[in-house]
Amino acid sequence: MDFIAMDFETANRKRASACSLAIVVVQQNRVVDSFYTLINPQMHFDPQNIRIHGITPDMVQNQPTFDQVWPHIQMFYTPGRIVTAHNAPFDVSVLRLTLDRYGIAAPRYQVIDTVRTSRQFLPKLPNHRLDTVSAALKIPLEHHHNALADSYACARILIAENKHFGEARTKAMMKLAKAG
Repeated sequence: MDFIAMDFETANRKRASACSLAIVVVQQNRVVDSFYTLINPQMHFDPQNIRIHGITPDMVQNQPTFDQVWPHIQMFYTPGRIVTAHNAPFDVSVLRLTLDRYGIAAPRYQVIDTVRTSRQFLPKLPNHRLDTVSAALKIPLEHHHNALADSYACARILIAENKHFGEARTKAMMKLAKAG
């Protein structure tokens, strides 16, 4: 299966406050590339969010804003592309609302949520958080809440599920991300 895994971290509780983004590119169920950037959200940081991901206002001060990042990644978000994220409704809404904040039309693309797939395929886990699912599948996750580490873990979860349960079963859980 070909797909990308994405993960956002946010500066505060507002979904349009992306402060980091990672994308892991998978072709034929193999990781082939990755992208990571800090993002200047141009808004305040909540101390709780800083505690979770460790990104501070000083770290993003000279980083690109999302409208500057978008031209470099928009080719991954097309109707024929599959995008996965762990708790995809969150990451999809961060992308959509951040694009909206900059007046950029939100794209349509296929989404597979690895929280949903793990609930289906691994129902006996105590919970389906990224660290729990990663541990159950023996997938390394050394820096949880680092967008790149989380994207790699998410990609590896979907690869493992594809291999063990079949691509047809994972693709059956795909949804179309809506533009609005």
